[in-house]
Amino acid sequence: MKSLSNLVNKICLFLFTILLSYLFLSCNDKEEEQIQPENFIDSDSVISDSFSFIFVGDIMMGTTYPENTLPPDDGKQLFKDVKEILQDADFTVGNLEGPLLDKGGTPKICNGCVAFRTPTRYARYLKEAGFDFLNLANNHTNDMGLEGKKSTIRTLDSMGIGYFGLKEKPYCDTLYMGKRIVFIGFARNHYLNELSKAVELIKHIDNDSSIIIVSVHAGAEGENATRVNRKREIYMNEDRGNIYEFAHKMIDSGADIVFCHGPHVPRGLELYNDKIIAYSLGNFCTYAKFGLSGYLGLAPILKVFIDKNGKFLSGKIFSCKQIKRGIPTKDKSNACVKLMKKLSELDFPESELIINDNGDLSKGNN
Repeated sequence: MKSLSNLVNKICLFLFTILLSYLFLSCNDKEEEQIQPENFIDSDSVISDSFSFIFVGDIMMGTTYPENTLPPDDGKQLFKDVKEILQDADFTVGNLEGPLLDKGGTPKICNGCVAFRTPTRYARYLKEAGFDFLNLANNHTNDMGLEGKKSTIRTLDSMGIGYFGLKEKPYCDTLYMGKRIVFIGFARNHYLNELSKAVELIKHIDNDSSIIIVSVHAGAEGENATRVNRKREIYMNEDRGNIYEFAHKMIDSGADIVFCHGPHVPRGLELYNDKIIAYSLGNFCTYAKFGLSGYLGLAPILKVFIDKNGKFLSGKIFSCKQIKRGIPTKDKSNACVKLMKKLSELDFPESELIINDNGDLSKGNN
């Protein structure tokens, strides 16, 4: 009986010890949960010293209109070779040519033009490749009428990809490291030739806490359209704007970066008032329906670093080209850098931008 009593006492003491240990550890856990590291930072309240952006030109990943012209393996490998570059920036931005729509729509009717309709499932490839924002201010967004535009908006929303350049949504923004980053798009049918309205829009957005990125779809098209002539450009009897005047006016009004697309070929870069302008990034991923011979097949990727006030710090041109009817891939010949360096020196001799043979961008001391 005594031995049984001793056994019971030992069991009770053991259980009591376990209970005390549990209570002690629980208190410690609660205290630790309340303690934050001394260097705890709210990323939206502290302004970064610099921001990085990656820009590319036209994107049309394949179409089911007027016939089914889609890439191999249903497009799953479209961005495989360049994904690592695209993902290496705070923000990656491109120009989406054509609506995301699975079927139906009302194709546009015009002389000598083409219309596109890319399956909505292809939006996932953009997301996986690293695209954060897409410009919709161009001549193909309405290829399938209102149904196509609504589908594009729904699809991009579902993927968490921002979009801008529509009459009903000319710009979009995000708060990042204490700065409001704003993306705004212009095209021939969207304020390009209404300069006063474009300036008014930029000034409405501009303030000390904003960085403004302007995307412009403008300029003549084709392999012979590599030069910036500083004049109004006409193509197929359409007024494609004076992109030089427009870009400068955007910077003067408060924009921090201007990147252009539309000519389907790369053009030069300019540093204007410590802000960078890319006058055309050409075609990037344009499967089957775009000419890709010569300069048309070059697909530059532009990376830019700016400071917290939007001033250019540094950058790089990554040389890529389109192969197998329109798949972007790295180009060992460095053709993009060679061409864009030459064009920059020819068209903007007064610019302080230096482009090295390897594509690195820096500011000189002219």
